[in-house]
Amino acid sequence: MHITLRTSVAQPPAQVLAGFTRELFLALAPPFPKLNLLRFDGCLRGDQVEIELVSGPLRQRWTSLITDHGQLPDGTLYFVDEAQTAPAPLRYWRHRHLMEPGPNGGSTIVDAIEFRTASKVLDALLYPAMWAQFAWRRPIYRRVFGAPAPAYAG
Repeated sequence: MHITLRTSVAQPPAQVLAGFTRELFLALAPPFPKLNLLRFDGCLRGDQVEIELVSGPLRQRWTSLITDHGQLPDGTLYFVDEAQTAPAPLRYWRHRHLMEPGPNGGSTIVDAIEFRTASKVLDALLYPAMWAQFAWRRPIYRRVFGAPAPAYAG
């Protein structure tokens, strides 16, 4: 299953990428499930992020590895995290974070997610919750990186 969310912000791609810190990671966490950040190395190839998801008495580990990072010919900066250990019912997780150059020196942050469980039906049932978890980030991105200037209607 694929989810792609785009958020325009005021800061340029290099500043946005530099802002993907431990503090931002924690700020982006949705209210449920509770998230305990156990390890955050950064956003470069080989870095790891390890979290514990807490839902009542249930605790599950999620370890992601940054498998790629770089710059595309159009100036887009990116990094990719892939689950090494994912919480049930996930069996596959790949999240591409892109910071595309935008108008007026700003950026568009793209969260491009691919996930799978053991069942296409379960994938479809999880889709709305997954979408909501990442839509939650939009106002946080704009608070941290600034809202884009309104387009001039001339």
